[in-house]
Amino acid sequence: MSRATPPGRHFAWSEFERSTAAAKAGIVLRVPDEHMPAVRQLCAAVLDPLRERIGKPVRITGGYRTPETNRLIGGSKTSQHMVGEAVDIKVSGVPAVDLARAICDFAADFDQVIWYAPTRGGHVHVSYTTTRPNRRQTLHAPAGGGYSPWRP
Repeated sequence: MSRATPPGRHFAWSEFERSTAAAKAGIVLRVPDEHMPAVRQLCAAVLDPLRERIGKPVRITGGYRTPETNRLIGGSKTSQHMVGEAVDIKVSGVPAVDLARAICDFAADFDQVIWYAPTRGGHVHVSYTTTRPNRRQTLHAPAGGGYSPWRP
């Protein structure tokens, strides 16, 4: 499949290729061909079903990152964002904890769901992989920093 075909029923490639930090640094984001299947799988397994389940638009606040963009924002050296396996999302009017809970309730499989406190962005990081078994790891990123285990 080519870029002419959207990655998901409810998502466009451009949504995965936006970053304020990248734009300020003059970095052009474009999901490389080799990572397009991962983005499509993430849409099929998590993002499209989430959109249909909650009946509201899901806004991607962070999608694909180049290694340079990832370093610029202080991302993990092994960030799944760099291979098209992760996104940060928000849904208007839905607190991050409730969004994370919804994903955990319906998604047959996911690698990570991390909900961030409002002071740390108030978003949910969700990832899905086909390169190994998904961990179904659930974490919370509290206001004070770090990560802690979380049970939905």
